[in-house]
Amino acid sequence: MPTSLRTLTTRATATLVFSAATALPVVASDNWPSFRGNGADGAGTGSPPATWNVETGENVLFRVEVSGLGHSSPVIWEDRLFLTSAVPEGGEASLKVGLYGDGTPVEGEPPQRFQVLAFDKRTGELLWERTAFQGTPAIKRHMKASHTNSTPATDGKVLVAFFGSEGLHAYDLEGRPLWNRQFGVLDSGPYDFPTYEWGFASSPVVHDGRVVIQVDILSQSFVAVLDAATGEDVWRKTREEVATWSTPAVFPRQGGRSQVVLNGYHHIGGYDFDTGEELWRLEGGGDIPVPTPIRAGDGPILITNAHGRLKPIYAIDLDAEGKLDPDHDAMVWFHERLGNYMQTPIVVGDLAYFCYDNGVVTVVDWTTGERLNQRRLGRGASGFSASAVAAGGRIYFNSEVGDIYVVEPGPDLNEIAVNELGETLMATPAISDGVIYFRARRHLVAVGAGSHGTDR
Repeated sequence: MPTSLRTLTTRATATLVFSAATALPVVASDNWPSFRGNGADGAGTGSPPATWNVETGENVLFRVEVSGLGHSSPVIWEDRLFLTSAVPEGGEASLKVGLYGDGTPVEGEPPQRFQVLAFDKRTGELLWERTAFQGTPAIKRHMKASHTNSTPATDGKVLVAFFGSEGLHAYDLEGRPLWNRQFGVLDSGPYDFPTYEWGFASSPVVHDGRVVIQVDILSQSFVAVLDAATGEDVWRKTREEVATWSTPAVFPRQGGRSQVVLNGYHHIGGYDFDTGEELWRLEGGGDIPVPTPIRAGDGPILITNAHGRLKPIYAIDLDAEGKLDPDHDAMVWFHERLGNYMQTPIVVGDLAYFCYDNGVVTVVDWTTGERLNQRRLGRGASGFSASAVAAGGRIYFNSEVGDIYVVEPGPDLNEIAVNELGETLMATPAISDGVIYFRARRHLVAVGAGSHGTDR
């Protein structure tokens, strides 16, 4: 049962006071180094426009074609933008978006080229491309997925791209190969339909000279931290976990320590970043975990996973220890059925926004856990898979058909504008220097105020 609001408020206040001395500030950066930027918080710099038009070029910096199919997000370091894509031989890959319950995989696909691409973020010029793998993928994919779901990550020295069964590949920013790791066949299919193959999706994170990977698959799941310079294991821990599609996150703890935090079904948990020691764990929730854990401002960790019987939101103290449950002292607050399925939530100010796959957004005051509002974006006919991002006092919610809902932060969810990309959108956007970058079905689109670009 949900914890009472009275308990929520008391625990939240105590946690905020305790955490203030150890909190690391969330500061937006011009770099967007991994999935959803720094700490997966989705916060960008500058003020991207509220409106644009891809047909006339209004507020469009550039629109360049990207071959193949990929749901990986752009990542940005200084003046470079990086993407991955899977290019099939002899035609275009199929893709079925929308709201439906069919989970059967795509059959009979041709060999693919798994590519890593580098662009100039100002002009859209392709700087280099590398083929990490060429051949028939070891695992099939969901009809709404791609073979390159995982977003690459960089720290300005190394660029890491994870292609699941086709390996973890590292390059320098000029495209020179540094190392690669092969982990065998990584079958990310639903535990209750083991013959389905949906494809790998967890993205790597580069932090303090190390690469963090979460490999939750049908059997022999694990989490590992690797040396970013060599690819060698720093530590690896097995996980009693079914397949998940979430990306790991790194958060601070008391005393200057850091922790790796993972979403999961049987095993949500925190691990010491340096040693791999399990610090805390939590069981239960949605049985297809996808959203990445995030930090709520200078407060608790927010984790949601909504599929099946439960749709929880957990607000967990940074310094949690031991086995947790909704009544544990480290549980700042908890909701049993307000969470979302696909998108990673976003926090702006004191409010957290949870967008479900049908476009219903729930607004929660993260300092108390109080639900403030719930409303639907659009008409509900389109799915919402890409996560929201925010900058310049606006939140950008992204539908699968390419309608971008620009919303004013606040409990009322006031829509400022709705913009059309004109093609499907499954990848979460990136933001840098006031420009928002959309990796759509066939194009990379850069939107910035005052721009008037053309297709390249």
